[in-house]
Amino acid sequence: MIYAVIDTNVLVSALITHHPDAATAKVVRLLLEKTFVPIFNADIIAEYGDVLHRPKFPIQREVADSLIAHIIENGVEASRVNSMESMPDEDDRVFYEVSLSMDESFLVTGNLKHYPNSPRVISPSDFVNVLCGELIDTGK
Repeated sequence: MIYAVIDTNVLVSALITHHPDAATAKVVRLLLEKTFVPIFNADIIAEYGDVLHRPKFPIQREVADSLIAHIIENGVEASRVNSMESMPDEDDRVFYEVSLSMDESFLVTGNLKHYPNSPRVISPSDFVNVLCGELIDTGK
């Protein structure tokens, strides 16, 4: 099974795009199809709620709440693993440190420069490619 922390910017982008073939939209579709298991902690869920409910984003509250509920119901709550890596925005640290909690997990983000250069930190399009390769390997 593949595990991933989804950065808030990926969810926002997926929910506001008008392009269903956008990589962020594909990540959310694959999330809803349970192709991978989201990992999170309380701080990440709180940020999802805060950001997805901001008036500046044209996201219906019911859609945001449903997506967050899906993540909680189908994901794994995990603890942070302290990292000494330097980060330009300390608010992003929680996403990286939660991604460290499970082997073979990813942090999927549209802001690669905000995180350490690591094979576990991956763009939405690269994550879709990983997942599609996994589907082919398992015959799904």
